[in-house]
Amino acid sequence: MFLPVILAGGSGTRLWPLSRKLYPKQFLAFGGELSMLQQSVRRLDGLQCAPPLLVCNEEHRFLAAEQMRLMGHEDVSILLEPEGRNTAPAIALAALHATSSGEDPVLFVMAADHHIHDQQAFQESVTMAAEQAGKDWLVTFGIVPDSPETGYGYIRRGENIQGQVYRAGRFVEKPDSDTAAAYLKAGDYYWNSGMFMFRAGRYLEELEKFEPAILECCRAAMQNARRDMHFVRVDKDAFNSCPGNSIDYAVMEKTQDAALVPMEAGWSDVGSWSSLWDLLPRDAEGNSCKGDVMAMDTSNSLLFSDYRMVATLGVQDLVVVETKDAVLVAHKNRAQDIKSLVDRIKSSGRSEHVTHREVFRPWGSYDGIDAGGRYQVKRITVKPGAKLSLQKHHHRAEHWVVVSGTAMVTNGEESFLVTENQSTYIPLGRQHSLENPGKIPLELIEVQSGAYLGEDDIVRFEDIYGRL
Repeated sequence: MFLPVILAGGSGTRLWPLSRKLYPKQFLAFGGELSMLQQSVRRLDGLQCAPPLLVCNEEHRFLAAEQMRLMGHEDVSILLEPEGRNTAPAIALAALHATSSGEDPVLFVMAADHHIHDQQAFQESVTMAAEQAGKDWLVTFGIVPDSPETGYGYIRRGENIQGQVYRAGRFVEKPDSDTAAAYLKAGDYYWNSGMFMFRAGRYLEELEKFEPAILECCRAAMQNARRDMHFVRVDKDAFNSCPGNSIDYAVMEKTQDAALVPMEAGWSDVGSWSSLWDLLPRDAEGNSCKGDVMAMDTSNSLLFSDYRMVATLGVQDLVVVETKDAVLVAHKNRAQDIKSLVDRIKSSGRSEHVTHREVFRPWGSYDGIDAGGRYQVKRITVKPGAKLSLQKHHHRAEHWVVVSGTAMVTNGEESFLVTENQSTYIPLGRQHSLENPGKIPLELIEVQSGAYLGEDDIVRFEDIYGRL
């Protein structure tokens, strides 16, 4: 029995514009109905393990909780990082949480945004690593390389411990193409998967030995943690003072007890659009298409349509991704450079790197349909039984028109039902809330008018989701 720890952080840059800061790739579904996070959970089916423990950013908590609920894990614990501090502190939080009851479980640390093709081979490697971790080794998984990949770090295999388990030797950074080719030819180098297995207590011992400042900050953050529903909120000030470092640099490259288990399971970290193209089914011309796509004389391209039709003619080796508010056109060979493009979008003061036009909230979602001088139009969807906070705005008034379903509206001192084709008006400065008492989604159009229409013009008085 072991405890899976799923690291679900991410900045949402490498698969922009489909992924964003507030909707990174682990919450997206590629080539199926399940998101990458949900596939990570499904990958554990059949293994003798506890329900997973998630570590994610505060901003992603409701996305993570909803996707876990859909997988049947409604009561799963979710550790919230106020800010990302890399993998060593994130895993320290998980280890401290796991040992807080006096137990010392084996942790299986995995990322929420990896692809695994062969689940059986994956589980065989995990089972082998669990046995070794039970003997107080700190195990990492080395992916058997099938190409001279320059986008991954490598681990050199050391002496054999037993069976297919080896000492982890040299950790090396992402190599150039000639060095990567030499590693592939040597046969004793593996891609660094970013997956690990060890007893929680052993990791904390090694972290205290090599990076005591990280452990001190994480202990302080967990000592003052508080539980909010199934979220565990660590102390913000303590955690934000923590040095940032990866588990590789902090522990794995320094410990004398690092073991390596080879894994040959069709692994990818899906780090770029070109790597996604490698994974997805393709037609006879080598195109991977999703959505409303019309491709003519087009080859070896990835074509994604989210909202409108995408048409291509006489092109090859392109990545074309369309969303409601942005379109990316890039050469497949430049897919690794998307982060630089996102950095430029960010530095220009735009917001397309942060969120989609459609924004998800714990109660549902809203889609910004139109905006202009002193007005904004949104389509709002409220899930059955969900309720928006009791709130007011200092700078805007709102008109609500119900398109489908029934709304329970609180408008000042009054509460009343608004049904299809009916509307209500919320004056500036008046307390109000919106609830869906029905069994089908509530759809309404909201027209905002006023001098300032930003999302930060919200004063909450009551909120069932803990956002006060």
